[in-house]
Amino acid sequence: QPENLQKNWLREFYQVVHTHKPHFMALHCQEFGGKNYEASMSHVDKFVKELLSSDAMKDYNRARVYLDENYKSQEHFTALGSFYFLHESLKNIYQFDFKAKKYKKVTGKEIYSDTLESTPMLEKEKFPQDYFPECKWSRKGFIRTRWCITDCAFDLVNIHLFHDASNLIAWETSPSVYSGIRHKALGYVLDRIIDQRFEKVSYFVFGDFNFRLDAKAVVETLCAKATMQTIRAADTNEVVKLIFRESDNDRKVMLQLEKKLFDYFNQDVFRDNNGTALLEFDRELSVFKDRLYELDISFPP
Repeated sequence: QPENLQKNWLREFYQVVHTHKPHFMALHCQEFGGKNYEASMSHVDKFVKELLSSDAMKDYNRARVYLDENYKSQEHFTALGSFYFLHESLKNIYQFDFKAKKYKKVTGKEIYSDTLESTPMLEKEKFPQDYFPECKWSRKGFIRTRWCITDCAFDLVNIHLFHDASNLIAWETSPSVYSGIRHKALGYVLDRIIDQRFEKVSYFVFGDFNFRLDAKAVVETLCAKATMQTIRAADTNEVVKLIFRESDNDRKVMLQLEKKLFDYFNQDVFRDNNGTALLEFDRELSVFKDRLYELDISFPP
């Protein structure tokens, strides 16, 4: 329901703009156009026009929009969208040209779409298919832009890392195989943005990391006193469901785990105090503690 979702989303977004009044704003989107790109791209165009012309954004007289809409290119398509808005009070904003290796002054509003590979004002890359062979056509990758405001240069990286394809596989080992794939991809991006080709600057990485809690540790903690029943497919003998029941209390079902299902009987554990009790299982970033610093998480999963 893009029309309904977009209306609500934009209202929230404009409220944030009104509250914080940022002078420089970056908006990073992933899976732009949804899963059905051909049918959805008309909604994307409306979304972009609304953002650039709305009354709430009237004080942002310069903008850069980069949309990877080239969905027919299996080799390059990432479905990433990066928006940058500059307030009229900001003077002398420059953006880096990666081909010319020099900064260019930012004026006016410009939209780039389709084949971003030919746009020198960004670096865009899709992760190699062998990073995530389970997915026939993965769209995961990153877009990087570089900016300079009053002699302060920084990179902004829009990133989309790999998801967990199956809860059943994710819970088998700790850390999960998917966690390892995400580490590999994120390490690749961090190596790229600090390599020798360009001067090193500060960087901000934000997007959809797809980080998960350590599934095995979470299940073992939530179901410490439960007994596990394994359900297999009759034709293939493949595990299709795990059912965790309380040992007593009429063998009440605590958790049902399937490929795409994690149904725990007490949802409050994820909401109480913004899920703080679960943060001990939030371990994926620890591998990068010397390279990335994450702000405190103050919202529920």
